[in-house]
Amino acid sequence: MNLAVLIPIVIVYIGIMSGLAYYGYKKTTTEADYLVGGRNIHPAVMALSYGATFISTSAIVGFGGAAGVFGMGLLWLAFLNIVLGIFVAFAVFGTRIRRLSLQLDATTFPTLLGKRYESNFITVFAGAMIFVLLPAYTSIVLIGGARFLQESLAMNFNIALLILALIIALYVISGGIKAVMYTDAFGAVIMLVGMAIFLFVTYQAVGGLMEGHSGLSAMKSLVPQALVDGGHLGWTSMPALGSPLWWTVVSTIIMGVGIGVLAQPQLAMRCMTVKDDRALYRSVLVGGIFIFFMTGAAFAIGPLSNLYFYNTSGEIALTVAGGNADLIIPKFINALMPDWFIYLFTLTLISATISTVSSLIHVQATAFGQDILKTLGVKSLFGMKMNLTRIGVLLGVIAAIILAYLLPGGVIATATAFWFGICGAAFLPALMGALFWKGATRAGATYSIVTGFTASILGFLFFHQKEAAAFGISKAIFGKETLLAFPWTHVDPLFYALPLSAIVFVVISLLDTSSKVKREYSEQQKTAL
Repeated sequence: MNLAVLIPIVIVYIGIMSGLAYYGYKKTTTEADYLVGGRNIHPAVMALSYGATFISTSAIVGFGGAAGVFGMGLLWLAFLNIVLGIFVAFAVFGTRIRRLSLQLDATTFPTLLGKRYESNFITVFAGAMIFVLLPAYTSIVLIGGARFLQESLAMNFNIALLILALIIALYVISGGIKAVMYTDAFGAVIMLVGMAIFLFVTYQAVGGLMEGHSGLSAMKSLVPQALVDGGHLGWTSMPALGSPLWWTVVSTIIMGVGIGVLAQPQLAMRCMTVKDDRALYRSVLVGGIFIFFMTGAAFAIGPLSNLYFYNTSGEIALTVAGGNADLIIPKFINALMPDWFIYLFTLTLISATISTVSSLIHVQATAFGQDILKTLGVKSLFGMKMNLTRIGVLLGVIAAIILAYLLPGGVIATATAFWFGICGAAFLPALMGALFWKGATRAGATYSIVTGFTASILGFLFFHQKEAAAFGISKAIFGKETLLAFPWTHVDPLFYALPLSAIVFVVISLLDTSSKVKREYSEQQKTAL
């Protein structure tokens, strides 16, 4: 490790990030500035911030490592990320979210739903769901960044974790969403450059595009027997249809994240920060290019690491990583890249960690201060003069650090899909109804959100094997890890929780003909849309 090179690079990086955070702080004078950037953020900044929030260390380290195990079938997730996560999220959902949030004066995702359906319960329930469950997702993003610092810089994991958490807390407390988005955009540029170089060097190391893919296909016989038994057909093929691995790859990783992105609170609120629809349309191109290079690169590099490791050491990537998929990408970088790139990629992953965690902490903090306490009429805690949202920042950071020590290894990709799946099942029908259906009612939205949330949680506790075994509640109550046999042990709860939530939403809305919300919807739409 050449500290004479690394230290100046890190100082310059921290200096630029701090300057941008300070600029965001100086530009933040109102509550609207702190929460939605005054609704006048530049479209390129919004798109890069959205992308940097979306693509975290979870996507690069966690999903890149998962692709190193499951293969290039995860490239279907990159396809969904671009089509649903960018085009539909900006041009279809985003334009209506922006107009409706402006018309209702909503500055958070739960407040948007609550005001649209005239329901404090929806605001508080959605806020509580975010504040209680989001720390699990936040913590695994922190873990990804700290693990990379541990591997690449030989830094103590505890110190790496605390340094990242401290930097993030300072940025979010001081400058709100403007500081978050300005630093996000700068980090996104570094991430784009880092991943483009990484992808190019990887293909160069395995002999080129065609040679790399054909060489990886020829390694089919080297897939571990445990993965073959689960349906693995090689790193360039999808798992066998209907096999345990197929259900994991398709229902949890591809569909869970690919669909769940449309109802992510921290992403949806980005659409509230621009001044008009034209800004959102202009954001599509920038966001699409960013996501293409970030997810496409990670999902190609992970599988190709098997070919590189086999050619140089005679072992596949999972073996080199000691069985921990989260360490495949860090190990691969250390083995393949020169020191200068490790420094650059260190900044890439630090940027990915800071950008995503700062956005998640901001959403948790607004859920705590705005959606829960403000809606319930609480104006201060224990006589403290500090803004409730800023107190929420501190609580969110502390919760993320604690969970980072409690969660087991190799959970980054799974925990990401867990959060995305719950959001999709709980929020997506109510959000779509709020934006597109004049027949949507308060009762329909309320029961839909509760149904989607409850079905997801029950699914993870009693049916989906990986989480049910980890929590142990089903074993303690019923004496067995899961209540149903395969394939339900590998079907992601999103697959049944989302349709159930949607059916409840439609049926109850149709039956609820007396709703005041339904009668007033047409007038709201005339103004907002």
